Amino acid sequence: MLVVKIIFWFLLFVVFYTYLGYGLLLYILISLKNLFRKNLKPTCSEIEPEVTLFITAYNEKDFVVPKMENCLALDYPKEKLKIVWVTDGSDDGTPELLQQYEADGVKVYHQAERKGKINAMQRGVKFVNTPILIFSDANTLLSKDSIRRIVRQFSNPKVGCVSGEKRILMEHHQSAEATEGIYWKYESKLKQWDAQVYSVVGAAGELFAIRTELFQEIEPDTLLDDFIISLRIAMQGYIIGYDPAAYALETPSANVKEELKRKVRISAGGIQSIFRLKPLLNPFKYGWLSFQYISHRVLRWSLAPASLPLIFILNLIIAFHSAFSFSNIYTWLFMAQIAFYLLAFLGWIFESYQIKWKIFYIPYYFFMMNYAVYLGFIRYLKKQQSVNWEKTKRASNIKITSSIHT
Repeated sequence: MLVVKIIFWFLLFVVFYTYLGYGLLLYILISLKNLFRKNLKPTCSEIEPEVTLFITAYNEKDFVVPKMENCLALDYPKEKLKIVWVTDGSDDGTPELLQQYEADGVKVYHQAERKGKINAMQRGVKFVNTPILIFSDANTLLSKDSIRRIVRQFSNPKVGCVSGEKRILMEHHQSAEATEGIYWKYESKLKQWDAQVYSVVGAAGELFAIRTELFQEIEPDTLLDDFIISLRIAMQGYIIGYDPAAYALETPSANVKEELKRKVRISAGGIQSIFRLKPLLNPFKYGWLSFQYISHRVLRWSLAPASLPLIFILNLIIAFHSAFSFSNIYTWLFMAQIAFYLLAFLGWIFESYQIKWKIFYIPYYFFMMNYAVYLGFIRYLKKQQSVNWEKTKRASNIKITSSIHT
C-alpha cells in the first residue's frame, strides 16, 4: 500500500503542478528576479520597419468588412503596413469582397482549390518582402496600437518572434463564455510570466509576428502551425517575446460543445507537436526553454490528463483499504473528487438546458479540457484530423465592432 500511496501523491503533484504549481513557481522566480535585478529591466526602442499583416481565410465573408476597417485604423504608418489576404478555397464571395480594398493597397491571393491553412500560408508567404511578418486570423480584431507594440520588441536582436494576447469578448459573466474568458486570462498571465523568466512557449495564432527571414516551411499536415513555427524559431536560439497590450479580440465559442471541438483539434495538434519537437525535450541542450515547454505544454497534453483517472482509482483503493474512515485524509480527498466530478456532470446537464451557473461550468470546462486530450490522442493515432479549416461556431448574441481601444 505504501507504493500505491507514493504513486498517488506523485500523480496528484503532477496535476497540481501542471495547472497551478507552475504558475506559482513562475511568480516566485519573477519576484526573486525583480528583487535582485531591479535596475536591469530590458527596454525596447521605438522602430518602424515595413511590416506585412498576413491573413489566411476560408469563407470569412461576414468578417471581411469589420476586419478591414480595423486593419486600416491601426496606428502604424500606412506606407509601411502591407496587408495580404490568402483565401484558398473560399467560395462564399470573400475574395470578391476583398477586391474593393485593393485601392488601399491590399493584396489578395486567391486559389480556387482548397488545400488547407498550411498550404495557403506557405504559398502566400512567398509574396512577402518585408522584414517583419505578422499573422492574424480573419475573425479577430486587433487593438489599435498592436502592430506598433509588437514591432517594438524586435529592437532586441535576440527576439525572433513576438506573440500578442488572445482576448475573449464576454457579456454574460455566468456562462460558458465567461469560463472560456477566465481560462484565457489565466493563460495570458502565464505567458506574461514565461516571457519575464525567459521566453513564451508558443505564439497565439490570432496575433503573432516573426522575422520574415526566420520563416521555415513546415510539414503540410501540421495542425498547430503557430505553435510549431514559433518554437522552431526559439530552437534556433531566439526568444519569443510577449506583449499583453497587443491583443486580438475574438467572440467566444457558442457553447462548451463547440469549444470541445476546438480543444480536440488543439489536443491532437499538441500531441503531434510533442513528436515533431522531440529535441526540445532535452533540457541539457535547450535549458530554460525545455523546462518551460515541458511544464507549460507537454504535461498538459500528456501526463496530467492521464493522471486524473489513475488518481481517482488509486484514491478509491487507498480509501477502501482504510474502510473510508472520516479520520483519514484519503477519504476526504476521494469525497472531494466525487464532488468535483458531480459538479462537472451537473454543468453538462445545465449546459444542455442552457442554465448558466459558473460554479458548475468551471469543473465542467476543466473536465472537458482534459477529456479533449483523450479524444485528440485517439484522433492523432487514427490520423483523422483534417488540415482544412474547421470553423468553430461563435456566440451569436455577442457582436464585435470594427473599432476597439487599447
